[in-house]
Amino acid sequence: MRMRLLSVLAAVVAGLLLTPAVRADTLTGEVVDLACYMAHPETSRGPSHKKCAETCAKKGLPLGLLTDDKQVYLILEDHENSKPYATVKDKAAEHVTLEGNKVALGGLQAIVVEAVK
Repeated sequence: MRMRLLSVLAAVVAGLLLTPAVRADTLTGEVVDLACYMAHPETSRGPSHKKCAETCAKKGLPLGLLTDDKQVYLILEDHENSKPYATVKDKAAEHVTLEGNKVALGGLQAIVVEAVK
């Protein structure tokens, strides 16, 4: 009985050690301030909107990522690692690649940002 229990335990531990790490989702696009983008999408992007986007981000207004295929993702801070989100705030109106976990609920899609490139 004891030998069988040890064999099962060894198999479980080996399985955990051999399981590959979960890969993060990757999204590329422009960081937009959603307050402006949702109200007037044609004029609230790019370098000419950078100063306004930075101001909105500093006020705590939500940021989004407008992907190259025109999808919009709400950018969420990881509560256990806030540094990447702070980096995103400094990248308003810039083209970036975000790594993190994509989530969706009730028709809203978002990414919990873990790295910024």
